[in-house]
Amino acid sequence: MTNSYQEEQKIILQLNEIYKQMSPKFERCTGISQSRLELLHKLMEVDEINQTALKQQVHIDGAAVTRHLKQLEEKEIVTRRKSSEDNRITFVRLTEEGRKKIESYCKEKQDFIAKVFAGFSDEERENLTTLLTKVQNNINQIED
Repeated sequence: MTNSYQEEQKIILQLNEIYKQMSPKFERCTGISQSRLELLHKLMEVDEINQTALKQQVHIDGAAVTRHLKQLEEKEIVTRRKSSEDNRITFVRLTEEGRKKIESYCKEKQDFIAKVFAGFSDEERENLTTLLTKVQNNINQIED
């Protein structure tokens, strides 16, 4: 094994560890999971959207979208209704309460991000973005 391979392996393990640590901390700090927040952001952009189109736009598994929406509906953050023309189609929209809640979620997300990048200079953030973009592009080129 080359030293370069060992360093690259260490980076991959570190990225994975960061992800595993960040997800639960993000949820505790903001009060909502990143997936749910992403769904709510998409719903903020539209008056109403069909659930299939929403799933495609956020790239989250259909069952997970349904589960998230059901729980958000129970909390009166979203409403769902069946299409009058086709009972297989479900439309989703934010409630007024949901619109208010998302503003507080966004503020909490902003605070969380500020804590994650505390002490970083603008140049360091730009360099990190450049490097992570390279990693992401390489991953995207790997065939499944």
